[in-house]
Amino acid sequence: MIDRRTMIAGAGSLFLLSRLRANAAARGLDIALVNGSFWTGVPAQRRASAVGIVGDRIVALGADHVASLTTPRTRIIDLDGAFGMPAMTDGHTHFLNGSVTLTQPDLLGARNRSEFAERIGGAARARPGKWILGGAWDEQRMGGELPTREWIDSVTSDTPVAVPRTDLHSYLLNSLALKMAGITRETPDPEGGVIVRNADGDPTGILKDNAKALVERVIPPLSDTDADAAVRRGIEHGLSKGLAQIHNPEINWDCLPVLRRLRSRGETDLRFYAFVPIADWEKMAGIVAEEGRGDDWLRWGAVKALADGSLGSRTAVFYDDYTDAPGQQGVRVTPLNDLHEFVQQADAHGLHVATHAIGDRANDDVLDIYAAVAKANGRKDRRFRIEHAQHLRPESIGRFARQGVVASVQPYHAIDDGRWAVKRIGEKRLAGTYAFRSLIDSGAHVAFGSDWPVAPLDPLTGIYAATTRRTIDGANPDGWLPDQKIAAEQALIAYTRGNAYSGFMEDRTGMLASGYYADIAIFDSDLLAIDPLKIPDIKTLHTFVGGKQRYTSV
Repeated sequence: MIDRRTMIAGAGSLFLLSRLRANAAARGLDIALVNGSFWTGVPAQRRASAVGIVGDRIVALGADHVASLTTPRTRIIDLDGAFGMPAMTDGHTHFLNGSVTLTQPDLLGARNRSEFAERIGGAARARPGKWILGGAWDEQRMGGELPTREWIDSVTSDTPVAVPRTDLHSYLLNSLALKMAGITRETPDPEGGVIVRNADGDPTGILKDNAKALVERVIPPLSDTDADAAVRRGIEHGLSKGLAQIHNPEINWDCLPVLRRLRSRGETDLRFYAFVPIADWEKMAGIVAEEGRGDDWLRWGAVKALADGSLGSRTAVFYDDYTDAPGQQGVRVTPLNDLHEFVQQADAHGLHVATHAIGDRANDDVLDIYAAVAKANGRKDRRFRIEHAQHLRPESIGRFARQGVVASVQPYHAIDDGRWAVKRIGEKRLAGTYAFRSLIDSGAHVAFGSDWPVAPLDPLTGIYAATTRRTIDGANPDGWLPDQKIAAEQALIAYTRGNAYSGFMEDRTGMLASGYYADIAIFDSDLLAIDPLKIPDIKTLHTFVGGKQRYTSV
């Protein structure tokens, strides 16, 4: 069934393309990118040597067509054989959080307890008394033992600390932060959360999932000035990686007001698709009714739910016990009845729904809810998404294509978690872990992202991860679960057309085609020809968004 919105968009695109061609014929191109090697993403015309731009749109492809529309006023950029493609979209970030970490201490680089304490202590000395909120840590890179408040108390006695684990599902607090949050041995675990305690019953400083709210309520918010500055830095960082658009599936409202302020001043430069907590579906539905859904620089009208936690925190929900923690099967961050009701109401009111699900049981729960809601609310082009879809039962993989559910996945996690995932869930459950190839082969819509700051905001690292599956510890040179490797072009599609579809923008982004936005990335090497092992060394030369050159390294 063709959705009415699709019909309207198609008619509008034809009118726009006709007008663009008329303008190009009358006054010539604004920009001509020539002597390049472009992967267009268009199945019937995969390669081109030149691209012509008028305003914010592409109007010509191929050397002859571009030359015929070039005039003395056209800015000609000779790419000297460089590789061009549709600028990529990161389908899953926590953009404000990631932007803030750009100026926070590097905790992921700590190799042991003393290095970890030294880095946090240095941050405390540089900003005494001010909360330390990042960067992220990973106990697996420090020997596997969870850090505790005792690791850092001696170097942060006057400075509160609440630093996230790399998956953002746990915090480490020092004793001062625990005191400020009012967390004691008598504090009960909140529903959907865990306060980790030592053998004596005292909090260790680790808060998991919904327990994080206990400290978040006492952390002072960023000022508007600091938040705006952080996001500007994040935008510059994203442009330097060949990105044109960011999807931000958040469970808070922190980032959207910042983006709206920047958009009102024309300062976004990247395109954004903003999600807010699904529990606030009614508030978002009201905004859509009153203001619409934004524009193609900043869109809203989407909501995100949490079905479970993370593998690293042992809060992802599985059918069977964790191999290294008998009796534990994860934590339902949102009760199933509430999750079902939220999804049904949000979908009924025209909002786009995405749900975080990591464990195999959590993914099945979400697929079941999506099927029931689609049946109850009737047929429409809803494009439900599951964020992460990390551990699937093999028999559940085909459900994504059958139900039309988008698998919004993050390939870097495979080469990060692949170092230790088997310790958590054993060999048997690895059969459906980070199953990118199986999802693609099944016909599912697959979109790639980073989960920044959980992983680098760099699609090249994601492409490298998806094509090589080499874990970051070097222990799997032939790839971890190598049968799930995919081809470089499949990865490019997931970062371009896949994300365009997952955000309802496939009629104007994700390809280099006439009438599409001139969102274009130029790299110094051909991503489809280079040895995949060398992909991380590729450099971004230029990034164009909306026909404007917004980043250049040359």
